[in-house]
Amino acid sequence: MKQFTEGDIPDILFRIGELADRENIPCYLVGGYVRDILIERPCTDIDIMVVGEPVAFARIIRNELRGKNFVVFERFRTAQLELNDEHAGALKIEVVGARKESYDLDSRKPFTEIGTIEDDLSRRDFTINALAVSLNSDKRGSLTDNYNGVGDLERRILRTPLEPEQTFSDDPLRMMRAARFVSQLGFTPDPALAEAMKAMHERIRIVSRERISQEFFKIMLSPEPSRGLGMLYDTKILGDILPEVTAMAGIEQVDGLGHKDTLFHTFQVVDNLSRHSDKLWLRIAALLHDIAKPVTKRFHPSTGWTFHGHEAVGIKVVAKIFRSMRWPLEPLDYVQKMVRLHHRPIPLSKEEITDSAIRRLMFDAGPDLEDLMNLCRADVTSKNPRKVVRIMKNFENVEQKIAEVAEKDLLASWRPPIDGSDIMTTLGLTEGKMIGIIKSRMENAIIDGLIPYEREAAIAFIRKVYEELNG
Repeated sequence: MKQFTEGDIPDILFRIGELADRENIPCYLVGGYVRDILIERPCTDIDIMVVGEPVAFARIIRNELRGKNFVVFERFRTAQLELNDEHAGALKIEVVGARKESYDLDSRKPFTEIGTIEDDLSRRDFTINALAVSLNSDKRGSLTDNYNGVGDLERRILRTPLEPEQTFSDDPLRMMRAARFVSQLGFTPDPALAEAMKAMHERIRIVSRERISQEFFKIMLSPEPSRGLGMLYDTKILGDILPEVTAMAGIEQVDGLGHKDTLFHTFQVVDNLSRHSDKLWLRIAALLHDIAKPVTKRFHPSTGWTFHGHEAVGIKVVAKIFRSMRWPLEPLDYVQKMVRLHHRPIPLSKEEITDSAIRRLMFDAGPDLEDLMNLCRADVTSKNPRKVVRIMKNFENVEQKIAEVAEKDLLASWRPPIDGSDIMTTLGLTEGKMIGIIKSRMENAIIDGLIPYEREAAIAFIRKVYEELNG
């Protein structure tokens, strides 16, 4: 059995064990921090479990070891604080009491009661997290592993300590956490675990959207999100939380003509993008870029399957998803922009590229142009290697043309040479709808190459437009 030493664990945690000795309290490192030590994965969030009163002991830790940012959660009998270790740096500590925890059948929030260390480890989500290391001097560094979590770590298997139905019934969010660990760690779910998730998938609906989204974002930020997304789809949980996404699944055929499975194409796009970008909301945009294909799908005998207007419809579906999932609204415009524009660079890569077309793309994408091009590259999922090479070469031509236009007329961070205030001053107007009309025409004229990117040319143009509008 593994014996943890000072080389494995920061010294300040053993000092907590000394405080526990003084108070005659059994004290353990538990959960994910122990797991991550064993698999040599960085982790600074530390759970300390005591068989006793956790909040009072957390105050002793704060006072004796100069803890900062002390927060108490009375309902859950937990406290959080930050400690600084000479070698490990800043550590986030959560002090909890050994406990039992479960949900009422229709509750969104757990209730807890005092338990033993055996109770505490049995109520944890997975065997790889049901691990405890003693910090008390008499058993310092000894590992408690009642459910063979170390063996599951070695075999890269995800199992629950108790029957999975019991574990998931106690806290349905653990089904999302299962998909997250499969995605983050590359583990294989135990068949009984996956079957329980499928049988109990509807129970996820009692969990708050905020808690669901926290786990969902962690899946999306994992090295290979499709592993977690695929597990959620296979167990029907994805349909409970994001039915618009699961609606993309399947292939419909008419007269022997089918289209690609949009859902699994989308999963591949997300993985492709994840190899080059760790931006959460760009990954979300990749997941949602074809979200409106199911509602815009049409079959025409002469042309086959089409999805006309799915970008425009998609931005409305994206807004609906943000509201239903209670995601922050700040990134909504960005995600909608990516969905709206994700097809724009593709025609450019197939035809003679004009300066005006490039300017229009740069203007519409603004500072997010690089993200858009990354999304478009990730959207290439053909199984034909020659086709992929050809498309990527065309994208390189578009990017070269962008660089040339940007250098030529400073459109990389495009702003018009005059603004609304200049227009009002020049024309002697006050704020109103007329200013917006004139400004929009001036911007389009520059983007389309009708007038040069110069202040004098812009002023002459707005005078002319004003005269036409008042003619």
